[in-house]
Amino acid sequence: MGASRVRVLAAVSIVVAVAGCARFDDSATSPFTPAPTFDAGGEVRPRPPGTPPTSPRTPSPPVAQAPCLDPDPAVLVTCLDTTGGMVMLPGGDSALVTERRTGRILRVTPGKPTEEFARLQVDGSSDGGLLDVALSPTYVEDNLVYAYISTGGDNRVVRIAPGDVPKDVLTGIPRGPVGNTGALTFAGPNELLVLTGNAGNPSAANDPGSLAGKLLRVTALTPGSPGSQPFPQVALSGIGGAGDVCVDPTDQNIWVTDRTPLEDRLQKIAPNGAAGVPVWTWPDRPGVAGCTAGGGSVAIALTAGRALALLDTDPQTGAVTAAPSLVVEDRYGKLGAAALGAENTIWVSTVNKTDGVGGPTDDRVVKIPAPQGGGGFD
Repeated sequence: MGASRVRVLAAVSIVVAVAGCARFDDSATSPFTPAPTFDAGGEVRPRPPGTPPTSPRTPSPPVAQAPCLDPDPAVLVTCLDTTGGMVMLPGGDSALVTERRTGRILRVTPGKPTEEFARLQVDGSSDGGLLDVALSPTYVEDNLVYAYISTGGDNRVVRIAPGDVPKDVLTGIPRGPVGNTGALTFAGPNELLVLTGNAGNPSAANDPGSLAGKLLRVTALTPGSPGSQPFPQVALSGIGGAGDVCVDPTDQNIWVTDRTPLEDRLQKIAPNGAAGVPVWTWPDRPGVAGCTAGGGSVAIALTAGRALALLDTDPQTGAVTAAPSLVVEDRYGKLGAAALGAENTIWVSTVNKTDGVGGPTDDRVVKIPAPQGGGGFD
């Protein structure tokens, strides 16, 4: 679909602080070894015959960077295991970030040590694990957190209450060898949106009797016994590899990212519940992942694309009005989750350890100044 080119946004810098209690692995403990620098040599003079050569100047040893200290002046936390989802805490100055494979939920606050908020038993094999988290709409009063996780037999949604074991809210979401990613967000006080992957079975995504490959509206939020929950309302079918679901608080439009064998997509569901329609597609499949929306704009983390894509939307129709612009392209590697923070910032997490080739301070959480003027996030 055609669209005029938006203004190219300048790359922005990002900050990552030391993870005080983060897990370290072999790939994350090697110090930086920048190329050594040499003092300026003395003046070169001819050597008289028979004069022994002087010893060469010994270069100063390189200065090693301490493990898990990222030299980027803009950094929030480093040396996490591969990340899953992220949600901002009230006030927008802290976030809960998940480690997909370890099952840890970490509280990240700039300038403070990273704290373990909770730890869940998950099956982190393949692309499963602790995949996303969402706060209760009344989190300030009840401190309830909802998580999308993988077990050995299914994917499911659980509720975490302080001092209690996780309780099942929605079970039986199919688990497969791939396609287990999923996402959560609240669209209203009693409506949890659950995005599920197709579990590696594209036909299940269009099967009305399957929970796979759907955007689900879940209103039965009280934990119950497995299998006792009513079948949730299907808001959108045909999802491929689930990316994320996010709601723009200014217009209540719901945005969904997913990946298919032919293209990656951004789909929109209007507040009146009208069927979702793709508003932008990427035939080059950059790996759309986490999204966040505000002021009529949508920001999408890209994995293979290694950037944050920014799209402006029409204030009347919600249609994407111009081709995406890219921020921090090739600066932090593969990006996974995205969330809108305080002071007009966008927080993203990296997923560079997924394929085992992360850098010495991966995985990280990064804070990016959001664009201002012309689009959204103002």
